[in-house]
Amino acid sequence: MNPKDLEAVELRIREALAELRPFLEADGGDITLDEVTPDGVARVRLHGNCLGCAMVPMTMKAGVEEAIRRVAPQVKKVEAVNLGVEA
Repeated sequence: MNPKDLEAVELRIREALAELRPFLEADGGDITLDEVTPDGVARVRLHGNCLGCAMVPMTMKAGVEEAIRRVAPQVKKVEAVNLGVEA
């Protein structure tokens, strides 16, 4: 992806994560986007109670990855950079 496309993709992903945020905050967690790489990897960072939660793999797959792919189908992989979890 070129820099202009990356910027647009990042904006759409940030908006999608903002829609998920209330659900994570209800359980004491949060999520932020670190970056989208030129080769299509979205790197997110989980915060708060998400760091020790056993449900993180399911949250990443069924929630985060689904939301990101809905708005940015060109993303090939979603990673939680601070947990080593991929969706």
